[in-house]
Amino acid sequence: MNASHRTPADLLRSALAADPARPLVTFYDDATGERVELSVATFANWVAKTANLLQGDLSAAPGDRLALLLPAHWQSAVWLLACSSVGVCVEVGGDPADADLVVSGPDSLEEARACSGERVALALRPLGGRFPQPPAGFADYAVEVPGQGDRFAPYAPVDPAAPALVVGGTELNGAGLVERARTDAAALGLGPGSRLLTGRSYDTWEGLSAGLFAPLAAGGSVVLCRNLGKLSQEALEKRIADERVTNTAV
Repeated sequence: MNASHRTPADLLRSALAADPARPLVTFYDDATGERVELSVATFANWVAKTANLLQGDLSAAPGDRLALLLPAHWQSAVWLLACSSVGVCVEVGGDPADADLVVSGPDSLEEARACSGERVALALRPLGGRFPQPPAGFADYAVEVPGQGDRFAPYAPVDPAAPALVVGGTELNGAGLVERARTDAAALGLGPGSRLLTGRSYDTWEGLSAGLFAPLAAGGSVVLCRNLGKLSQEALEKRIADERVTNTAV
């Protein structure tokens, strides 16, 4: 493993330096028909803006804990890398009452209100659209993030040995997360240029790894499919062909 790759944010920086124009995350929602494709450069720009929102407007700092109440979605992937950039530990599906701040989708707003810290809401609408009516007590991500800076620099270095992710009862630090993602990438047969299609949920390590971390660690990309069960076998086979998928983890 490259010794400089000690956090997920390091992996993203390397991907950006290597080939900023290649696809990194292609997202489908088979309940709505939405498709979004983000190149490495576009994804990294969203991550930088979100990290600036976290560090600046939300005053998040290394060691803080963020309850992430979002499904498998391209914006969830952005938040995971933004938190890594700042040094904030993401607790996927974590208890908002025990978190320093919470990021919620439209279906978990009431649960998220238990957080006494900063609260951010995502409408999860196509093209990152905002809520028609902003939810009371929350910052609307789609309103707050566009004006953030396109470049990010942390106020303090991120410690790769500090907790970075909690999912399914397992806690990983940054270096451990990168190591595990590389191991998973090898097990999935991923390498540079691989295209992995997955319909796994983000509420397990296996889902997070297939849906973001393993392809990123391998120098590949992910076709992230939400509500994949709504797709017929014929339509799935067409997507695999159209998206030039090389590996699957459904």
